[in-house]
Amino acid sequence: MKQRSTNVRNGTSLGARSVERALDVLRAVGESRVEPGLSEIAGDLGLHKTTVFRLLGALERAEFVVRDDDRQRYQLGPALYRLATQARRASGLHDAARSELEALAHDVGETATLEVLVGTEVLILDEVHGRFLIGGTPEVGMRWPAHATSTGKVLLAAAAAEGRTNNNAKHNGTSRARLARLGPNTITSHATLARELEKIRRAGWCVATEELEPGFVAIAAPVRNASGRTVAAVSIGGPKSRLGTTRVRSVAPRVRRAAERISRRLGDLTPASVS
Repeated sequence: MKQRSTNVRNGTSLGARSVERALDVLRAVGESRVEPGLSEIAGDLGLHKTTVFRLLGALERAEFVVRDDDRQRYQLGPALYRLATQARRASGLHDAARSELEALAHDVGETATLEVLVGTEVLILDEVHGRFLIGGTPEVGMRWPAHATSTGKVLLAAAAAEGRTNNNAKHNGTSRARLARLGPNTITSHATLARELEKIRRAGWCVATEELEPGFVAIAAPVRNASGRTVAAVSIGGPKSRLGTTRVRSVAPRVRRAAERISRRLGDLTPASVS
């Protein structure tokens, strides 16, 4: 039987190195705030454009990335979303949360989401749309800056309280750079954000009014696992015209109770809120 050459260089086969580079390219496309082009990806990774073009071609053929022929820009492809869907369905978190998201969206009428913290952003793991035609339209796989979202602030508050701030260093008070403004009420000061996170930690829930974009309101509460660690957040989001101050007060306890029920299914034993 003919043996295949491993072409080992510095302890790593060329094949394995190619896979690593392809994954780097995939991450560069997925983590970019805008759809990147060939030159931008190559520059970010420090790779020759010919190498990146070859890797992008392979990823495109496998439908892991999609290229806009007119603008020569890349975005994540359908194959990746299919795998992500299968992965989240295989997780206990998705199974524990799905029925609660459905009930919450039906009860309140607005879009319900399940989100996790990834660095300084929140990632939407699952969503259930509400009954209104005009409302919040998040998408599974979408990422948003954590400081401008109700779920993000809930998760940042929990991370700080639970001593998990290494991946979120940009949000501490020692950084001089201001946080990006996305909506008219976005918190851009690190010191202000730190005070807000402490209030959220004590309250056990969060509302973000026109922080992500004008006219959008979202309410979130934390989901904890069997060890009491916050692993996700549940939210309800929609237009300010339907989620005014009075309605937020009535919806917030429902969001919190839904998050607590999901937490129970994950084994959390934290006493339920009285509200």
